[in-house]
Amino acid sequence: MNDAVSKRMDRRRFIGAAGATMLTGPAMAQDTSRPSNGTVELEKDISQAVRRNISSFRTLDWRPYFSNLNNGAVLVDISSRALHFWSEDGNTYKLYPSSVPLTPDLTKKGRTKVVRKVEGPTWRPTPSMKKRNPEWPDVVEPGPDNPLGTHALYLSWTYYRIHGTHDTRKIGRRSSNGCIGLYNEHIAQLYAFTKVGTQVLLI
Repeated sequence: MNDAVSKRMDRRRFIGAAGATMLTGPAMAQDTSRPSNGTVELEKDISQAVRRNISSFRTLDWRPYFSNLNNGAVLVDISSRALHFWSEDGNTYKLYPSSVPLTPDLTKKGRTKVVRKVEGPTWRPTPSMKKRNPEWPDVVEPGPDNPLGTHALYLSWTYYRIHGTHDTRKIGRRSSNGCIGLYNEHIAQLYAFTKVGTQVLLI
């Protein structure tokens, strides 16, 4: 096996491992037979989890959550694993399935906002990720191996983003280190709707 092939295989293995810990993921079962090292999907009973998610995946009104729609508004409901968007003029409403953080200690709730938008984001592991997984690369450039998918909305909270994912198994699951993940086609839509300053609330 030549060096180029070996490097490609190593990169693919990294993305598979990173996918289990990054902030964006899907509704298909993942392998949970491996011993937990803090980076494995914790949700074991996928059948019950998916039924519960579908039953709570419903449209919402913005008024209980925001005093206005200035700059538009994004609501992430961790329990139902759904992201809601309302445009500033109130004429556009979108509802997307999302991935959510793996554990309560990785879950941050409250009000923040979009401070930066990037198409083709570069991914860098946080210090805590790197400590747990020292073999991970320091940076992954844009492309099919990038855990952030095709687009990312950077929030005012350090290290927190709403982003896409190439690993579609993660959506609808507890599968991230804190970020909120969407299908790439959905993050592309949300990216187009939002602006720097869009309100974000995680509940």
